[in-house]
Amino acid sequence: MLVPLHGGPWACHLILPMLTEPAPRTMRLSLPLLLLLLGAWAIPGGLGDRASVAATAPRLDDEEKYSAHMPAHLRCDACRAVAYQMWQYLAKAEAKLHSSGGHWELSESVYTDVLDKSCSQSWQDYGVREVNQVKRLTGPGLSHGPEPHISVMITGGPWPTRLSKTCLHYLGEFGEDQIYEAHQQGQEALKALLCGSPQGACSEEAPITRAEL
Repeated sequence: MLVPLHGGPWACHLILPMLTEPAPRTMRLSLPLLLLLLGAWAIPGGLGDRASVAATAPRLDDEEKYSAHMPAHLRCDACRAVAYQMWQYLAKAEAKLHSSGGHWELSESVYTDVLDKSCSQSWQDYGVREVNQVKRLTGPGLSHGPEPHISVMITGGPWPTRLSKTCLHYLGEFGEDQIYEAHQQGQEALKALLCGSPQGACSEEAPITRAEL
């Protein structure tokens, strides 16, 4: 669950674990009370000296704050996010076509339009946070293993623009036809096309000096 901490060009969200079942009536807490309890746990001596619960926003360096391009150490995450969003947009368009009695395969004009829309979306669900003391992009389609119980994600700022530019970069590099062909082979095939080549963003062989995304 994302709990906004403040808005503005940059926004921080407190990430709390989701309950899988409705809590008993006696255990339901209002959000202000929940945050108050979290604060009390983080104070020495609060609520019987329980273990500290703390969540701090990741400290961004100058490149992460101000660069117009996606920082190199986050390009694999960005590529995976783009591949996921392209696949989702295309899959939804195919499902809509099929529900109206048409075939599963989209026409060239339709999948070209859908891919353009996947790149021009707001990208507001993505941000950066620390996972095991390493800064990572996080959002739909990005999994980094076991999730911490509580963490802070920074959204807004340059991240939506960087992700949109990354998406357009791959659209221009591979073209709509090749991307849609990979999509038809499955989500992993599309991710492999965009990110998994020897020079791809997620390859250990990818040179640091590759074109800016």
